[in-house]
Amino acid sequence: MKKNIAVIGCGHWGKNLVRNFSELGGLAAVCDPDAAVATKYARQYCVDNLPWKAVIQDDDIEGIVLAVPAPLHAPLAIEALNSGKHVYVEKPLAMDKAEAKKMILAAENNHVRLMVGHLLHYHPSFLALKELVLSGELGDLRYIYSNRLSFGKVRTEEDVIWSFAPHDISMVLALAGQEPKLVMTEASNILQKDIADIATIHLSFASELKAHISVSWLHPHKEQKLVVIGESAMAVFDDTKPWPEKLTIFRQKVEINNGFPRLEESGNEYLDVKQSEPLKNECAHFMDVVAGKVNPKTDGYEGLSVLNVMSAASLSAKQKHSVRVSDI
Repeated sequence: MKKNIAVIGCGHWGKNLVRNFSELGGLAAVCDPDAAVATKYARQYCVDNLPWKAVIQDDDIEGIVLAVPAPLHAPLAIEALNSGKHVYVEKPLAMDKAEAKKMILAAENNHVRLMVGHLLHYHPSFLALKELVLSGELGDLRYIYSNRLSFGKVRTEEDVIWSFAPHDISMVLALAGQEPKLVMTEASNILQKDIADIATIHLSFASELKAHISVSWLHPHKEQKLVVIGESAMAVFDDTKPWPEKLTIFRQKVEINNGFPRLEESGNEYLDVKQSEPLKNECAHFMDVVAGKVNPKTDGYEGLSVLNVMSAASLSAKQKHSVRVSDI
């Protein structure tokens, strides 16, 4: 396996990326502003410990993974892309639409690939759920809701919308196959004056599909649940459940007889999904992107769509009214 990947940022999440790329045989170097941290992981995984400038000037490094604070995503990614490197940047893609467009343009102008770390697109259970939707097994979609709740980790540089919601927005957009028309957000700032700790984001689509996303880092227990309601059946992706129970289909429906709704239930079924680690799948996918085998599933344009919705959600929370995504 060719060792041609450098991970920038070896902190809370970056260390997981370092481990996975090492296990996949692709890790060539690490980089971190904390010299002690960089030295620790370079020694642990027997790779080079390089400063940023050395990383982008090294012809043997073809792919760069950015696990750095969100405000650094655009400037570092653009510099790397302009150096001819393929780039995988953790979510969110950028801080605003203008930055994201510059990143996409830099990738296209330099004939390299830009990928954003929307992890759930590499989760076997979500992929199986997406296939259920695409195959029509659930019927036309009526409503989607997603809960991402836990006690911490509280951020000081970004609110819960930007920290937690990108994954859920990304999944909802993938299932809907379109961006919403309108976004309405209700948010509460409890611990810090200008940083939302709890938020509910309501999405309205042109197809009349509706969805909502609830996020909180002030919740007594962890919940990561996506519920998809179709006209023929419902499905639940619960990532806190044991693997055999993560994806469930409920073949229930409602019929109207003489003006009265009647519920029909036929039990639930756990779907058999082959187990694998989503992060390792994502890292392996980026290695295939760098090798020229595939295009990124979660490319710059997908990241831009998610960013548009997040920006609309933030603006709605501040202005306390609905926002058209087309106006972002």
